Amino acid sequence: MKHIRNFCIIAHIDHGKSTLADRLLERTKTIQVTEGQMLDDMDLERERGITIKSHAIQMEYVKDGQKYVLNLIDTPGHVDFSYEVSRSIAACEGALLVVDATQGVQAQTISNLYMAIDNNLEIIPVINKIDMPSAMPDEVEDEIVDLIGCDPSEIIRASGKTGEGVDEILDAVVDRIPCPVGDEQAPLQALIFDSVFNSFRGIIAYFKIVNGIIRKGEKVKFFNTGMEYDADEVGVLKMDMIPRPELRTGDVGYIISGIKDSKEVKVGDTITSVANPCDVAIEGFQEVKPMVFAGVYPIDPTEYENLRASLEKLQLNDAALTFMPETSVALGFGFRCGFLGLLHMEIVQERLDREFNMDVITTVPNVTYMCYTKQGEVKEVHNPSGLPDQMMIERIEEPYIRASIITAADYIGPIMTLCLDKRGELIDQQYVSGNRVELHFMLPLGEIVIDFYDKLKSISKGYASFDYHIDSFRPSKLIKLDILLNGEPVDALSTLTHQDNAVAFGRRMCEKLKELIPRQQFDIAIQAAIGAKIIARETVKQVRKDVLAKCYGGDVTRKRKLLEKQKRGKKRMKQIGNVEVPQKAFLAVLKLD
Repeated sequence: MKHIRNFCIIAHIDHGKSTLADRLLERTKTIQVTEGQMLDDMDLERERGITIKSHAIQMEYVKDGQKYVLNLIDTPGHVDFSYEVSRSIAACEGALLVVDATQGVQAQTISNLYMAIDNNLEIIPVINKIDMPSAMPDEVEDEIVDLIGCDPSEIIRASGKTGEGVDEILDAVVDRIPCPVGDEQAPLQALIFDSVFNSFRGIIAYFKIVNGIIRKGEKVKFFNTGMEYDADEVGVLKMDMIPRPELRTGDVGYIISGIKDSKEVKVGDTITSVANPCDVAIEGFQEVKPMVFAGVYPIDPTEYENLRASLEKLQLNDAALTFMPETSVALGFGFRCGFLGLLHMEIVQERLDREFNMDVITTVPNVTYMCYTKQGEVKEVHNPSGLPDQMMIERIEEPYIRASIITAADYIGPIMTLCLDKRGELIDQQYVSGNRVELHFMLPLGEIVIDFYDKLKSISKGYASFDYHIDSFRPSKLIKLDILLNGEPVDALSTLTHQDNAVAFGRRMCEKLKELIPRQQFDIAIQAAIGAKIIARETVKQVRKDVLAKCYGGDVTRKRKLLEKQKRGKKRMKQIGNVEVPQKAFLAVLKLD
């Protein structure tokens, strides 16, 4: 156990974590690096150049003639995947804090650092990309010293591209990160920090052993679910899974026990042995809190059960996803899913399509509101259609977040304007170093879930970084905006919006839908309504056949007779015709601006 080191790499998005991990794997001769970001094995990660899943891998390193086992977990950097980071941190004793030499400390760097400090991890600061022409290692070093109060000599300068500084990082991991503490003689206690579904072998759980030993073939029990299994295979994680006869305290590995049902494996559960069980489960796993809710519906209603199975399998691999069944008048049966943010929602949709071949419609995302009725009841509302009648509502409270934005001083003006337009309040601003400022805002979560992040990036030319956490619920003047097609409300397009923005938003929505809804043989009225009051209207004109083409001159009554006949036909058609809303219309609402 003295020769095991468990550590993760944490950083802001795009600071070069995965490239640095490649160099560590290459230097320890774990694998032959044939292409960039070897640990990002999902097609989506390769295409977008981001890490979505944290990846565990074991390396072996010899220092002063002694062999050490290093368990590395490479984590995502985007704010939407911070739950992956918190799980990785729970399985480690130390962390490499990677900061880009060209960009300096960013919002997510600070957020991930605090998470690691809360779990008492040993922090090794690393300045990456020092080979870049625009690198400013001295300024970034001062920022890191201000941030964590370390000695400048403790900061390692490295480059994931050239491999410079990799040996110092490996030496620092061995020297500075403590070995796992635990008792091999105690009853088995292992923390599950991730799981994947394999269609041939069932569910594979990844765990870290805190106390005791796990052997192949012994009977194990999952503490929270109380289920018992045989450990058919245990082993360690390299690029592939390597079976081992036993794993001891401090090891990170996997277990295959032929579990078929995804409900039986919970991330954060404790594995113990049946023969000598432990008394308490391992502490230190917070429940995930979804921030953004959206309905996910199969395009073909018969695919409902397949969608449920696909979401369950996806939830194994992405514990931040939550879902529950719901129905909609317009879309039939589906699920109300909770996501950590808009990027997370987009990735889940994309993974459903690629990994499970599911065609789904996703409704407009919204957040959780607290609704207080005049009878004194409190109702949690995830969906505008779940709101009580307007006459019964005393007040609605919406969630506010405390946002931290780090940016260059040149962009303060536009960023302040953006936040104030989104009903934000400035709490304070402070200069981090030189030309960089940290701004703190209180913002309504409902205003930022749609397009805030994209706008922030575009007005700051990509230089602003953004991080947030939920603060509290506050009363707000919110009203429900309905969209009606030919007088029928489309519940999937209804939204809760602030009173001041309602009319402009309703008008923009009607204009957008007019472009997207295909023309029919009858007029389609698109209306935005608040309660019974219509605030905006657009009409999609009907497609008409020229019934007067055959009339050459003659009496006007003949023409009128033909037009009246056509009019009656259109009226009858309108009564029985229904309007299909294309998926593009649901997505267009997100990109209204």
